[in-house]
Amino acid sequence: MSTASTILLPFQPVSMSTAQLAAVSFLARYSGRTHAMYTSQLKRWFAWCGGNGLDPLIGIKRAHVELYIRHLGECGLMDSSIVTMMHGVRGYFRFAHIDGLISADPAVYARLPKVQQDESRTQGLDRLELIRFLQVAQTITVHHGALAFLLGINALRASEAAGVRIEDYADTMRGYRVLHLVGKGNKPATMPVTVPVLRVLEACRGQRTSGPLVLRPVSGNPIDRRDVYRMVARIAKAAQIPRHISPHSLRHAAITNALDAGVPLRDAQILARHADPRTTEHYDRARGNLDRHGVHFLTAYVAGV
Repeated sequence: MSTASTILLPFQPVSMSTAQLAAVSFLARYSGRTHAMYTSQLKRWFAWCGGNGLDPLIGIKRAHVELYIRHLGECGLMDSSIVTMMHGVRGYFRFAHIDGLISADPAVYARLPKVQQDESRTQGLDRLELIRFLQVAQTITVHHGALAFLLGINALRASEAAGVRIEDYADTMRGYRVLHLVGKGNKPATMPVTVPVLRVLEACRGQRTSGPLVLRPVSGNPIDRRDVYRMVARIAKAAQIPRHISPHSLRHAAITNALDAGVPLRDAQILARHADPRTTEHYDRARGNLDRHGVHFLTAYVAGV
């Protein structure tokens, strides 16, 4: 098959191959960054198939998928990157099978590299560092303060914090001011806004009654994800935290410090808005809290030996 016939095209029913139609049908399920990521992954799969004289869908066997996985490794990708790169390809074949375009899914039993996922590798902040981060943020601008509390207390993601509007936290439910947002996967969420958080949000709002909450301090324009990263980096530098801190570091800190404060795993999962409790458990194991390590309890138990 020629390389031209394996390019992912816009929706053109007359000229589409079965493989392209399957790709468009699969990608139509997603939007935003997920759509862009899966599109890139499928383009790489289509290009590899074109270079090896294969149709990207019809006639593909498990052996072909295994060879592609080996090819990714030979290109220098880490095991975790290979697993990520295969998300789109595996989904593509799964839905092509569901739609009846192929009789069997050739990727379902393809062997992927083993990746240790027991712990989150994000560098979070301990309790004292989180306190210092929040305090210093408020001394820079009210916008830095509001952003810090949304990330470090309410555990928002960078894009979620950038998208918060004044109207989103105007409601009261059961005596609590609440924040409404649409999170990852377009899932709506409602969370309480505690008094300290409300105080910094109101300081950031000022006399405004609507529109984006956190603004660029100089221009007054709404922030985006890149601004969130820059603002977090500025706060971390001012707080003299001696390592790289990202917006996810603050989300990580919110979850791990909640667990250290004694919040049950189920409630921490709700705070994090994780669909799977095992994801929250990764944060739990990543705390590195030596004060609560099991060896202390075991030592005390056998102290008479």
